[in-house]
Amino acid sequence: MDICENDGYQTPPKVIADLVTASPTPSVSVDSRGEWMVLLQRAAQPSIAQLAEPELRLAGLRINPANNGPSRTSYFVSIRLRKVSGKEEISIKGLPEKPLLNYASWSPDESKIAFCHSSPEKIELWVLDIETATANKVSDLAMNAVFGHPYSWLSDGKSLLAKVIVPNRGNPPQKNAVPTGPTILESLGKTNPSRTYQDLLKNEGDERLFEFYATAELVRISLDGTEEKIVEASIIQLASSSPDGQYLLVKIIQRPFSYLVPYSRFPLKIDVLNIDGTFIKTLADNPLIENIPISFDAVQKEPRGFNWRHDTPATVYWIEAQDEGDPRNEVAVRDKVISLSSPFTGETSTIAETGYRYAGIIWANENLALIDEYWHKTRRVITKIIDPSGQKEAIILFDRSSEDKYNEPGSPSTKKNQYGRLVMDLQKDNSVFMTGDGASVEGDRPFVDILNLTTKETSRLWRSEAPFYERPIAILDNEKQVILTVRESKQENPNYFIRDLKQQGNTQITFFPHPYPALKGVEKQVLKYKRHDGVELTANLYLPADYQKEQGALPCLLEAYPLEFKDKSNAGQISGSPYEFTSIYWGSPIFWVTQGFAILEGTSIPIVGEGTTEPNDNYLEQLVAGAKAAIEEGTKLGVIDPNRVGVMGHSYGGFMVANLLSHSDLFKAGIARSGAYNRTLTPFGFQGEERTFWQTPETYHKMSPFNYADKMKTPLLLIHGEADNNTGTFPIQSERYYNALKGLGATVRYVQLPYESHGYQAKESILHMLWEMNNWLNTYVNE
Repeated sequence: MDICENDGYQTPPKVIADLVTASPTPSVSVDSRGEWMVLLQRAAQPSIAQLAEPELRLAGLRINPANNGPSRTSYFVSIRLRKVSGKEEISIKGLPEKPLLNYASWSPDESKIAFCHSSPEKIELWVLDIETATANKVSDLAMNAVFGHPYSWLSDGKSLLAKVIVPNRGNPPQKNAVPTGPTILESLGKTNPSRTYQDLLKNEGDERLFEFYATAELVRISLDGTEEKIVEASIIQLASSSPDGQYLLVKIIQRPFSYLVPYSRFPLKIDVLNIDGTFIKTLADNPLIENIPISFDAVQKEPRGFNWRHDTPATVYWIEAQDEGDPRNEVAVRDKVISLSSPFTGETSTIAETGYRYAGIIWANENLALIDEYWHKTRRVITKIIDPSGQKEAIILFDRSSEDKYNEPGSPSTKKNQYGRLVMDLQKDNSVFMTGDGASVEGDRPFVDILNLTTKETSRLWRSEAPFYERPIAILDNEKQVILTVRESKQENPNYFIRDLKQQGNTQITFFPHPYPALKGVEKQVLKYKRHDGVELTANLYLPADYQKEQGALPCLLEAYPLEFKDKSNAGQISGSPYEFTSIYWGSPIFWVTQGFAILEGTSIPIVGEGTTEPNDNYLEQLVAGAKAAIEEGTKLGVIDPNRVGVMGHSYGGFMVANLLSHSDLFKAGIARSGAYNRTLTPFGFQGEERTFWQTPETYHKMSPFNYADKMKTPLLLIHGEADNNTGTFPIQSERYYNALKGLGATVRYVQLPYESHGYQAKESILHMLWEMNNWLNTYVNE
C-alpha cells in the first residue's frame, strides 16, 4: 500500500467545521404526569486522545478496562429541571465535578431520577431528587456496565438493584505471551452457518479477560445507604425484579464460551430468585448456540425472551419455537408464549400462539394484551388482541405488509401502573390512543387517533398540518386530550409544545436556539419522480441560500442507502416530510450546500423483488436506474448539472457507491465510507440477502464491486474506521479493494481513521473526514 505524506489531522472550511461542532440541542424527558421536564445536555464529540485510551474487544463487546464500562459511549454533561408549566430552569445541586452522565431513568413514582457518572476509575450510581433539585451519590460501589445499563429501580422506589464489580477482585489476568498450544476449532459434520461477527474471543487469554470484566455481584442499594448482596459473583447478563418487588429474574452466562459467536449466544441459565437471593427455580439452562439458521425468520430452538409481565405482580413469560427455530419446517404454529406465575411451583400456561414469528407484546391487564407476529419472507405483520387468561379467542386487529408505511396504524399509548411499569393506557370504553408517523402521499403527517378495541373503529383526533412537521411525544391528559409535541418547520428548529386537541390551541414550552445559523435560508424540497419501470421515487433536494436558477445549474452531491422491497407499490411510498427542519450530523451530505452544491439527500434507491424473485436478482439494474432517475429529475428542474455529479454513501451506501461507479458513467467521482466490496467475505448472507454464496454464487459475484475493479474509471475516495465493529464491514474490505484498484491503475485514495469504529466519533476524525471529502469533491466534481 502506498503511504501518502501525512500532515496530521486537517480541518475543512470554517463554515463546515462550525456546523459539525455546533453545541447539541438538549435531550428532553418529561414525566408521565406532564409536571416535570428534564433537560439533558449532550457532550460534544470526544477527542482522538479519548478514543485512543485502552480498550478490550471481547465476545462482541468493547470494554473500558479502567472503569469496567463500555469503551464507546455518549454522555450528558449537565442536567437541568423545569416545570412543564413554567419557564425557569432549575440548576441541580450536588452534581459531580466535570460530570459524564448516562443511564438515566425515572423512579417508579417519578419523584427521582437515577443515573450513572463515569470517572476514569469507576462508574458510580447517583440519584437526583426532583423536589429538592439535589443529586447525591448513593453508593461507593463501582458499577459493572459491560453489558449496558447496570442498575434498575425496585418497585418501592426506595432502592435499586445494581450489578457491581466484585470488591477486591485483584488485577486482571495477564495474557501469556508464550502460548500453551494452538487454538483449535472443530465441526463434526453438522451444518452450522453463521454471519461474520467482529470482536470475538480468540484464545484462552481472551476467555479469562472476558470472565474477569464481565463478572459481577448483584447488590440491593437503598437510598439511605444500606447495601445487601443478593447474588454472588457470576457473569450476570441481566437481572430484573418482578413488578411487585418480591422476586428476581436473573440471567447468568456460563462456560463454554465460543470463538465463532458473541456473548449473546453463550450458554445462559435463567433463574427465578426470591428478592433476598434465595433460589426458587431454574426456568432454562440453554447451551451454547452456534447453529441458528441464517434466515431472518430463524431463531434459536431453545426457550428465549424471558421477561416479567408488566400487568401482574409476578409472572414470567417467554417464547418457545414450535418449528425448532427453523423457518424451513412447515408447522401451523411457529411460536408459543409461555408463562409461569409466583410461587413458580405450578404448571406453565400458554398465553398465545403465533402463526408467524413472535415480534413483541404490549400488556394491558389480565384479560387483554396486543401481540405482534412477523414473517420477513413475505413482510407480513399481524397484530392480535389476546386474552392472557385464555378465556377468549385471539382476534386479528391489523394484518398488513411491514413495507406499507401508508397504512401503519401507529402504536398504543402507555401509562405507568401501580408497579411503575408501562402498560397500555386503556380508556373506560375499551379504547386506546394511537400515535404514529402518518406516512402519506403528502409526506409524513404524524397523528393521534383513538382506537376502540371492541369495534375496531378508529377516529382521528389530530394530524400534523403544513407548514409544520409536528410529532406527538406523550398524552399528558386523556380526558382533556392534552398532548406534548415537538414541532419544527423548514426554517424553525424543533421545540416542544403543549397542544390542547379539544381547544385547538398550543403553547410553546421550550425555546432552543437555531443550532445552524449557516443553514438559514437553505431551500429544501421533496422531489417526486419515477424510475423507468414505473416505481415512484423521492429525494430531498437542498439548494444554497439565495440561489436563483438564473445562476445556472449547480454541481451536485447525491447520497443514498438502498433498501429491499417485495412490493413495487410499497417501494414507491414517500418517506419524511417536506416541512422537517434541516438537521445535520457528522455523516450528512448537507455540509456541501454551504459550498455551492445542490444536495440530493435520502435519495430513494429501492431494490424490488416481487413474488419468487429476490430483490438482489436485479440489484445492479435497479441501482443504476434509481440514481439515473434522480439526476434526470434535478436536471429537468434546471438546478443540477448532470456533468458535475458526485455520489457518497456509508456502509451499505458505500457498497452502493462502488457499484454505481463500476457499472455506470453517471458520476464524476464517488466517496465510499466503511463499506464492504467483496461479498465472498460475507458468504452466509449480507444486508437483506439471506441466501448463501453457495446457493447463488452468481449474485455474490455480480454484486461485488471488487470483481469489477478493472472497470473502475471514476475517482473514488475510500474511508474506513480501523476498528470497525460492524458485522461484515471489516477494514480488510477497503484495504483489499484499494489494493486492487491501485494495481489496476484507478484514481483512488484510501483514508483509514485510527481508533474509529463503524460510526466515527472523535472530533479530529470527523473534521479530517470532511476535509478529505471537501478536497475530493472540489478536485474531481466541481472542477
